[in-house]
Amino acid sequence: MAPELTRRRALATLSAFGVALWTGLAWAGTYLNRAAVLLAGGAREANYLRARVADRELAVIVHRLARARLAAAQEMTVPKEVVLAHPHLLLVLESYEQASEAATRGDAERFITYYQRALDEERTFRAVLKSFGWVLPDSP
Repeated sequence: MAPELTRRRALATLSAFGVALWTGLAWAGTYLNRAAVLLAGGAREANYLRARVADRELAVIVHRLARARLAAAQEMTVPKEVVLAHPHLLLVLESYEQASEAATRGDAERFITYYQRALDEERTFRAVLKSFGWVLPDSP
């Protein structure tokens, strides 16, 4: 085989690998951005509600937002690079939803239980991402 042909094939292979790598990075990056927005919103609202857990009207609004956030995360496209971390994101958002639902009933003890579960699960989510070499961007 001619050296020029071998060089061209090697260059084409490297180019294809570079494009595939860049595409994977971009795809995981958009997932991380979406996850960061969902987590930041859930944490902000649950933390706000924690100081006002007796306000059932507020709890109803936070619960609606938490349900919508969970539904959005359940429907989002997940790149293969982070597919093993996604269930942890869902568990975080589900815990925030359950916490806010407990607050709508005035059940402060269950609110705190699920609120703490969400915080613990978020740490797990971040650790799993880190084990694959990914880090969530700063909260919006």
